[in-house]
Order: sequence, then structure tokens, then C-alpha cells
Amino acid sequence: MNKRLILASASPRRRELLSQIGYEFEVRTSDAEEITTEKEPAFVVEELSKIKARAVWETLTEEGKQEALEALRNSATEEEKQESLVIGADTVVSVKAEEKAIILGKPKDEEEAGKMLRMLSGRTHQVYTGVTLFSMEEGKEKTESFHEGTDVEFCELTDEEIWDYIRTKDPMDKAGSYGIQGAFAKHIKGINGDYFNVVGLPVSHLYHALESK
Repeated sequence: MNKRLILASASPRRRELLSQIGYEFEVRTSDAEEITTEKEPAFVVEELSKIKARAVWETLTEEGKQEALEALRNSATEEEKQESLVIGADTVVSVKAEEKAIILGKPKDEEEAGKMLRMLSGRTHQVYTGVTLFSMEEGKEKTESFHEGTDVEFCELTDEEIWDYIRTKDPMDKAGSYGIQGAFAKHIKGINGDYFNVVGLPVSHLYHALESK
């Protein structure tokens, strides 16, 4: 992998995971509106990851320089774009209710966090992370998107356990209102699939995608 990596995500977990597997990178984020018409969780995360990656990718052009200075206070030349690869990622939790998949993102407040955790209590749900890579190959823009899904089973949660956890503030920036890697680990009965995907980045899949560049 000989390109400059740019992670289009403010997530500290994604930064830690990308560093953990040995990559050096810079972080850039954007205020792009994340709207999707997709309904299936796997396609939702792929499209949202693409929106994030594209927003940062577009700042690596001369045409986008002024917007980059205003929105990100950073910009790059066209030559730098040739040498760069942007990684976008998005994670959601999906749980079935009445034969329909309900997609859970980050809670907007503590009440919503409690509602999500009660919904997941004692059940198995799916965590999907979508990843999009933007790069230039042979002078042409190339986009690659993929996703991973992991099954996660919760123990039964009491209201006291739910609110004890919410008071830590840990759920507030996480899809589904929990972090598998922190204090909430004691409530995880089991998983089937990629653990790191639940944290926020399917590192094995990403590594092999990057090394093929």
C-alpha cells in the first residue's frame, strides 16, 4: 500500500483500529448531509460510507479547494489526489421486529438510548459496517464499497443495568447505544462474525482491500 491514507471519520474507535493494524493516516471529516433512500441495513451503511468518503475526496481537487478551506480548513492539489486514498465508514445496528428490520443509529438523547437497549435486551441483532474506498488508478477515479455483518447476542438487561450504563455517557456516540469494547462487554452473551466490525471497522476485510491497491 503506497498511497497516502485519509480516514473520513471522526470516530476514535476507527482511528485506533486503523493504527492497530499498522497504517499511518490523516483524519478529515465533512459536514455532508447523510441521507439514504436504502432500506436494507447492508446497503444503508455502504451508501452512507460512500457519502462520507466522497465528501472528503471532493476536497482533494482544485475545484473544491475553496470549499475545503471554508469547511475543513484543509485542501490538496490534484497531484496529491493522485497519491491519496480516502476511507469512509458507517456502522448501524439492525434488529428484527414484527418481521421488519429496524435500523438503529446513534441515540439523540438518553431516553432514546434506553429505548434502544430495552429493544436489544435478551435478543440477537446484527451490526453492519459499510466501507468505501476512493482512489485514482491509471488516471481514473475508482470507488470500492463493501460491508460486513456480525451477529451480537445480549443478555437480559434490567432497567437498573440499562440506566447505570447510560449514566456513563458511553452509549451516546455509538450505533445501537452500546460499545462492545468497553464496560458494556459484561452484557454481551456472544457474537458470530467479526468482532472488530462491531467496534466500527472490519479490519481484516479492509486490510486485504487496501493491500490489493
